[in-house]
Amino acid sequence: MAFADERAKARSDKNCSFYLEGLKESAAFRESYKSAAKKVIKSHEMPMERSPDGVIKHIIHEKMGTAEMCIDAYMQFIEPGKATGVTRHLTEEIAYVVEGHGYDLHWDVEFDCKDEFIWSWAKEPKKFEWKEGDFVYVPPYVTHQRCNGDAAKEARVIVINSRIIKKMGFDWFEQLENAKGYEDVKV
Repeated sequence: MAFADERAKARSDKNCSFYLEGLKESAAFRESYKSAAKKVIKSHEMPMERSPDGVIKHIIHEKMGTAEMCIDAYMQFIEPGKATGVTRHLTEEIAYVVEGHGYDLHWDVEFDCKDEFIWSWAKEPKKFEWKEGDFVYVPPYVTHQRCNGDAAKEARVIVINSRIIKKMGFDWFEQLENAKGYEDVKV
């Protein structure tokens, strides 16, 4: 189609209103956000979940109606001497150790992108020890597991992930192995 035909069509054949709809949706979102989004979440409002990764308490989650639009945060409760499941996701993960000590196992990822993505993970994990007050970083798409190193005391770790990558179409989140005792929680 020639540019002249395009110009003529642009002025006569208006068969969609995506741009206008986007403006209206944005205005409606901004108006509802002013009053509906929670800016303080009380502890008793944070739901507990028996998940494939163990017991978690959701601090901020996109389904909780919070003002936060970019991150999800939850607290992992890792039983004495136990571990979370084995997971990987395309987002970075940061964790803050509230209580206890233990270690993370990270199977680093390597990838190539010739005609398609080709992913591979290390056969043996790297071990990263942590204790109360420490910060733990998990790079994108690294397979990982968090282990409580104390046979007598529960560990508690706050985990934070970005939900931006999900909104960009890269919702790559996999539970590779459930935590022991949570095998019945099906994905």
